[in-house]
Amino acid sequence: MHSATPPHSPASPPPLAFDWPLCFEAERLVRGEIDAFVSANPFAGRLAARMRDETGTDFFEWVDHLVLGPEAAPALQAAGFTEEDVEAPPGTKVFWHPRAMMPRVLIREDRGGSARNGGPAALAVKPESIVDFVAAHDLDVEIEGSFGARLRRARIHEENGATLFAVERLGYRGFVVQEPTAEFVGGVLRARELWRTRKRTGASDADGVRHAQARLEAVLAVVDRDAACELFFAEERVYWESRNRAAQVQKRRQDRLGLGWGNHDHHTFRSSRAHFSDLMGFLGGLGFHKRERYYAGAEAGWGAQISEQPVAGIVVFADVDLMPDETTIDFSSQRLPPAKQLRTVGLWCGLHGDSFLQAGMHHLEARFDFALLRDQLALQGVATMRPFSDFDFLRQAFTEGERWAVRPERVEALLEQGLITAAQADSFRRDGAIGSHLENLQRKGGFKGFNQKSVSVIIAATDPRKLQAGH
Repeated sequence: MHSATPPHSPASPPPLAFDWPLCFEAERLVRGEIDAFVSANPFAGRLAARMRDETGTDFFEWVDHLVLGPEAAPALQAAGFTEEDVEAPPGTKVFWHPRAMMPRVLIREDRGGSARNGGPAALAVKPESIVDFVAAHDLDVEIEGSFGARLRRARIHEENGATLFAVERLGYRGFVVQEPTAEFVGGVLRARELWRTRKRTGASDADGVRHAQARLEAVLAVVDRDAACELFFAEERVYWESRNRAAQVQKRRQDRLGLGWGNHDHHTFRSSRAHFSDLMGFLGGLGFHKRERYYAGAEAGWGAQISEQPVAGIVVFADVDLMPDETTIDFSSQRLPPAKQLRTVGLWCGLHGDSFLQAGMHHLEARFDFALLRDQLALQGVATMRPFSDFDFLRQAFTEGERWAVRPERVEALLEQGLITAAQADSFRRDGAIGSHLENLQRKGGFKGFNQKSVSVIIAATDPRKLQAGH
């Protein structure tokens, strides 16, 4: 394993556990098993080809888990996998890689983990909705687990001793299908309604924050926080997608295969300084743990807290304006005072609202075959910006931004506070400002991290002042 994190500036804290390694040996091992499975199961082979040709995605990124025999355990452990304590069928051990993005591996101790060609006996893909997946492929198969079950599963196709499954999870990392109680099903339905009808615009942003916190409390009264988290981000993706054409185009492509956004990598929330600590508190209520925190330095003008919900498997990249003397404080937990100037993130929030409130996400980043997606979207009339990360382990690029109209009262407020010029105000009133993107990402070696220098480049490149018409 090799470190993929670029050198840290002297002012940055040591990365410690968040200096994410490159785990090429683990990826090589898992990809080899997946390739063996795809060669043994014709349905999986056709699905992998369609994923590549019709959605620009890599079959590897859709794999939830695979099943191997006990002889595979030593090689997995040598590559960094370790046993995970989650619910599993009798005689089954679960292995995961705590330092890399990898499918999990189930080891069946009865030696029933191998297909006839020696590959995995079973493999499960993870569409966002198992019902949509079954319907998209016109399958006559039984779905184990009713609506509301924490794990739902369908046996898709079996051939040559290799069985393809599809699974859907609801805030659950185990592998046991259990029927939900009527009370829990009712809670899931109620939680979905509460999140979907959350009012994003109030008399003030503070009112919007209070409303969101009240909704969180109401949701947690009917479901646990892991399910609440899964359901919240499903609705946030819907809201973001409704305001971004690139997202709509790609979602249609993935929906034709019944996949949904099951390949999401992270969700990016831009926040005002006034409400960054509120956002972090809200995420904490959904069960998020703080990961790496970026201090981009005085010249960059931003900071970010990355957080992960370990059960739902959701990552949030939350960014905020920082001033030069704030690059060494824990801005994720203390409220930031008003600033006399707006950097890129603050101006975006000033024009559109916080991601947490009116604006919705700045972008969703999902995992693709980078070059394939770029070329395929171009044929759909969706252009891609220049890559801001272009390494063998991490490639990233935004689609061209969706331009949104800006509410006149927001422009006037920024102008009155001296935060934008009269010329900038005229441009924002007339032409609006870039609102959101879809991000094309490709990871290799299981790399879980981000490149701070590259993020600084794209944040600077998407400053609304630089993207005004005629500039």
